[in-house]
Order: sequence, then structure tokens, then C-alpha cells
Amino acid sequence: MTITIRNAARADIADIAAWNQAMAWETEQKALDPAVLARGVSAVFDEPRRGFYLVAERDGVPCGCLLVTYEWSDWRAGDFWWIQSVYVAEAARRGGVFRQLYQNVRDRAAQARAVGLRLYVETENERAQRTYAGLGMERCHYFMYEEEFPRG
Repeated sequence: MTITIRNAARADIADIAAWNQAMAWETEQKALDPAVLARGVSAVFDEPRRGFYLVAERDGVPCGCLLVTYEWSDWRAGDFWWIQSVYVAEAARRGGVFRQLYQNVRDRAAQARAVGLRLYVETENERAQRTYAGLGMERCHYFMYEEEFPRG
């Protein structure tokens, strides 16, 4: 099986939205509003400053994706690249798809002179944590907090 990684295109929006929907349900049992999700995915294509998606294909069939966004670090005078919205279709899991996606992002970030890569993972998702550690990522010492604002 051949795995290739490519930049996502607008034609991938429906797949990316569906994968995000599946990921939210699998990790948090959270049902996302499909219309909001479609707008959110499309917005990345509308404003490249927001980031970019990569799509993995196995034997020419799309099977996963991730989103890269940027965080400026004044301490390091450079961008961290955040890996977000990671999803690999169930049939393609444990087959090296995420490893290829990660390596592609890592290579691009190094070429762009980013200062590092970051991602967050559910505290209970031990399999993902082992995967990230196996790729050389280290658990950092920060907790993440958030406050969501009502959308009107």
C-alpha cells in the first residue's frame, strides 16, 4: 500500500468536515453542527493565514487529514506549528498514515524555520499519546484551559 501526502484542496472540504465530525464524536462524543463545521473548514481555504490542511491518500484514496495552524512565540521569535484536527479513517489506522502526515508537517516546518511543533491530545487517549511519543514528541508541562463564548 502506498501512502501519499498532499495539500488539501477545496474539493476535499466535504471529506475533511466528515472526518472532523467523526473525530469529535470518537474522542469527545460531541456532535458538531455540520453547517458550522463546513464554514470552519472552508475558512481555512479562504484565509491561508489561518493555516492549511494536508490529506493522506492510501493507494489514491483519501483516508485522513490534519490541520496546521500557527502560534507566534515571542520567547523564541518564531512560529510554533500546531497540529490539529487529526483524523485517520478506521480502515487505515495502524498503517503508517499518521506517521507520514507527521513527517510531512515536520519537514515543512523545518524548511519554513518554525521553532517547533505542538499538538494537544485527550488525556484519556493513551494510544495517541504513545504514537506521538514514538515520533519523538515530548509531553510538555502545561495544562490547557479554555472558555467558550456563546455564538449568537
